[in-house]
Amino acid sequence: MTTARFDDSAVRDGYAEIARRGPFVYGLTNYIAANLSANVLLAAGAGPAIGAASDWTTTFPAGANAVWINTAALMSSDEDSLRRVARTAHEAGTPWVLDPVAVGAGAAEYDAFVRGLLEFRPAVIRGNASELIALAGGAATGKGVETTVDSSDAVSTAGELAARTGSVVAVSGPVDYISDGSRVVEVPGGDVRLTRVTGAGCALGALTAAAVFATGDALQGAVVSHAAYAEAAERAGARTTGTGSFGVALVDELSLLAESA
Repeated sequence: MTTARFDDSAVRDGYAEIARRGPFVYGLTNYIAANLSANVLLAAGAGPAIGAASDWTTTFPAGANAVWINTAALMSSDEDSLRRVARTAHEAGTPWVLDPVAVGAGAAEYDAFVRGLLEFRPAVIRGNASELIALAGGAATGKGVETTVDSSDAVSTAGELAARTGSVVAVSGPVDYISDGSRVVEVPGGDVRLTRVTGAGCALGALTAAAVFATGDALQGAVVSHAAYAEAAERAGARTTGTGSFGVALVDELSLLAESA
């Protein structure tokens, strides 16, 4: 296992590449997280579009540089829309990120739908420990959208899921763990208030999609996005006191990292 931080030159360069390349990143996410997800992408230098309007679900995944799907998008989009985006991205060769939010929380029909999206081979699957353990077929332990186990408890599961699906798997928590099935990278840092700002994890999926395109590599892209997020959260936490100001400062710090990288 290796450790990655934002100060690593490869991570800094990868994050700077997002702003240099300015990717168009299309996503389906839930309406609660959409605003923060868009602002996180803009802060890093990417251009977002979000939603299943008209023929966007077939046009944008084929023309975008990267795509992300947060499966809680089913709050406002139908299953066919999510499948269409995943299928179109896969067929067009557009790298896409799957965030299986709330898998394992007891909604069996929903869980089955999310597992079905794996056939479209996401470049990265990212979520909390409970979600990824459940997605891999382990015991369902999620409490709504929250995890009940530590990220370290899902390291082996992440490796097994990555080997089985061909996707890079990223586990978020006090320490993030990212695996391609043979290698594991740990990303320390962050701030506990990431768990107390609505949509913070969802927005990380969007940033990961941008970083995968920018670096041209799913593992490195996931490492870059998680390390940048951890660094920005630490900096935001050091200068704020409450969760509201922390959320704004997180976006500020992501933009400042892009300017200084």
